[in-house]
Amino acid sequence: MQVILLERIGRLGQMGDVVKVRDGFARNFLLPQGKALRATKDNLSRFEGDRVQLEARNLELKKEADAVAVKLKGKRFTAIRQASDTGQLYGSVSTRDISDLVTEGGFSIGRAQVMQDRPIKNLGVHEVRLSLHPEVEIRIAVNVARTPEEAERQARGEDTTMLRDPYDADESDTEEDETGEDGLELSSSEQSAEDDA
Repeated sequence: MQVILLERIGRLGQMGDVVKVRDGFARNFLLPQGKALRATKDNLSRFEGDRVQLEARNLELKKEADAVAVKLKGKRFTAIRQASDTGQLYGSVSTRDISDLVTEGGFSIGRAQVMQDRPIKNLGVHEVRLSLHPEVEIRIAVNVARTPEEAERQARGEDTTMLRDPYDADESDTEEDETGEDGLELSSSEQSAEDDA
């Protein structure tokens, strides 16, 4: 199906371009969202009449998105979630969760503006793309942690998923005792002879 784009669409074209797309993509997404018109003679003439208004509206929206992008640049948002000792989340951090975090931080974005290939399922600091406008994208950092203290440690760069056993220090002392001078392990008879001496 031939359509006229009413705004810039990634991988398709710029405003005013007449492009061929699959019927389902046009019927289910482009036309209902108001992002395109069917490419008929009537719609072409209608678009040319409205082109100045559409470009002005697009420019205004882009300026607003640029202003928000400047404010969001370098921001970090923290999501507190339950997770296992290995850092695997019991659930995930989805686009809805990220849009809620950013909205709580004082910026108004929708979940459709969060460009995420797959949900976040591990603890750590993750980079997420936000599409504030078809021509304005920005990256933010989302820190996923179990507690606010752990989030601070992750922000400093510490790895919080490493398991630390309090008995590791004691075991290293006993291992030294069971090895000989050359670093090889002693057999039980050699060890008992060494203990007697």
